[in-house]
Amino acid sequence: MMRFKTPAKAAGMLLLLLCGVVAAFAQQADSVTSKDLREVAVTAPRTAREVSPGQKMQAKELERLGSHSVADAIRFFAGLQVKDYGGIGGLKTVDIRSMGTNQVGVFYDGIQLGNAQNGQVDLGRFSLDNMEEIALYNGQKSNIFQPAKDFGSAGAIYLTSLKPKFAPGEKTHLRGTIKTGSFGLFNPSLLWQQKISSKVSASFSTEWINATGRYKFSYQKRDENGHLVYDTSAYRKNGDINAVRVEGGFNGLLNGGEWSTKVYYYQSERGLPGFIVNGVFGHVDRQWDQNIFVQSSFRKDITKRYSILLNGKYAYDYTRFLAPDTARLYIDNHYRQYEMYFSMAHQYALTNWWTIAASGDFQWNRLDADLTNFSYPTRYTTLTAAATNISFNRFSAQASLLGTFVNETVKKNASAPYQQKFTPAVFVSWQPTHSPDFRLRGFYKQIFRMPTFNDLYYTEIGNRFLKPEFATQYDAGFTWNKTFANSWITQAGIETDAYYNEVNDKIVAVPGASMLSWQMENLGFVKIKGVDVKAKALWLIKKQVQFSTRLTYTYQRAQDFTDPSDSFYGDQIVYIPRHSGSLILGADYKQWEANYSFIYTGERYNSKENKLKNYVEPWYTSDLSLGKQFNYKHTRFHVTAQVNNLANQFYEVVISYPMPGRNYRFILTVNI
Repeated sequence: MMRFKTPAKAAGMLLLLLCGVVAAFAQQADSVTSKDLREVAVTAPRTAREVSPGQKMQAKELERLGSHSVADAIRFFAGLQVKDYGGIGGLKTVDIRSMGTNQVGVFYDGIQLGNAQNGQVDLGRFSLDNMEEIALYNGQKSNIFQPAKDFGSAGAIYLTSLKPKFAPGEKTHLRGTIKTGSFGLFNPSLLWQQKISSKVSASFSTEWINATGRYKFSYQKRDENGHLVYDTSAYRKNGDINAVRVEGGFNGLLNGGEWSTKVYYYQSERGLPGFIVNGVFGHVDRQWDQNIFVQSSFRKDITKRYSILLNGKYAYDYTRFLAPDTARLYIDNHYRQYEMYFSMAHQYALTNWWTIAASGDFQWNRLDADLTNFSYPTRYTTLTAAATNISFNRFSAQASLLGTFVNETVKKNASAPYQQKFTPAVFVSWQPTHSPDFRLRGFYKQIFRMPTFNDLYYTEIGNRFLKPEFATQYDAGFTWNKTFANSWITQAGIETDAYYNEVNDKIVAVPGASMLSWQMENLGFVKIKGVDVKAKALWLIKKQVQFSTRLTYTYQRAQDFTDPSDSFYGDQIVYIPRHSGSLILGADYKQWEANYSFIYTGERYNSKENKLKNYVEPWYTSDLSLGKQFNYKHTRFHVTAQVNNLANQFYEVVISYPMPGRNYRFILTVNI
């Protein structure tokens, strides 16, 4: 494989290659006459129409859901599964289209949240009280003016915090919220926004969550033939959490640009209730977390055609895991992660229909741990991306090529080999008729994920010779959105996508000489076929009642084709349902609002073999909320009452981690 001596040369070669390809493609599109060309404001080219719009929820929708965290809200996106290990403080990770948690990028205000140790971002620690929008993109965000990091995931979740917006004469916004209810929950939060000048504003958000995490659950045990042999009820213990989140920052406007700086701090102590097995209902394990990061972003249109974007970040993460059960093995491990990240992106509008972009990122990661014979790894990652976009009145296309260069060093033992990979992506969107309501779309993308530090260096388990895990994605679909005038249906839309993914060299843990000795290996090969359907509508009844509906459905056939000699060859992979979906119904009448939400996850298997012993029953939950807004003098109040898991279903997202039954929550929000 060709190896470039410097990332800059790699970026240059990538850009020249991509521009040549797109130039040839543009010549083939010369049948489009000048009168058909779509006018583009080159002074702000980054606002061009998205080739492949993502699934999104705005602040108002998030508030109506009454979800506690980001993880609770994104369950309503199609093609997405949340692994929830139970309780209000349980770990919550996300899997998009069955490609694995580590293939998902999570971005907060435009900069990726990282975890080089295990590749997982706990979405439970991000509150919705300070969230303006949550967006999910399959493949990547269809915006070429972005850091190289944004091209580097099989799927991405973008979290955008609230930015201050002031009406004329306003200088200060203050909002306080108190949530209480089941599990001993006490969760106050405060948001303060201040206008400093006509172009500079500041914001401060803080939150405290304290809960016992105690709830009743049902436990059953069946034999290999599926016969019930044990059935009892108990209370979940050691599920408490005590966490504090504090974040603040500044936002500024420039002539043709903007900038922002954010500081984030999170600290928690929680019990780990563990899994229920062999009649053991309680565990005493504890975990402490501390997460700190400082990040800044700067974007400016230098000329009418040329724009620049700069990003930077420093992050520190500390985790302590304590397992004091000396009857088995006493564990008290401490982990410290350090990260520095810098990015520069450029965009240039060659014409009013053709734009090119190039970006380069550098990231430094280090992991320290007090494990025996630990390697103390440091990773240096350089990413270069070249991208281009063409946009006509009825046709748009984007192409990108990402180069990833990874080098690692260790203080002990031996380091993993140098990695250099190039991965392309192509996105297209076409309006086949004169009506803008209907569009066809599709994309192709190759991407890979690097092994984590745990995969490579965890004592006696890690394997430094692991290869990256590759994914190839194909997607084809359509969107239809229409606004109706003088009708009781004011808006309606439907989106459907069929997709096929392949994951090669999947990183898995396999037993060694004995079941007590495991090691990470590249073994897996998975084929994934699926369909995502999303529908929404807005209804206006008698000019006083507004009714909204949002529906999602996902079909997935994710099969393991690693080894034909395996007994599970061709079986559905672990914890992936074939059928899943969600429904949200909302109604507004004057100052009152009501919301009903429903989530369904079909049958699954908790092990590789799809047989009765490993069968996991479908589960569903229904949530209901009722709220009212009212004003008193210059203060606005919002009161909400919620009933979650209305039918009191006892279920498990992950086997042996029981979820709560019916529970309640009350929310009071005061805006000054």
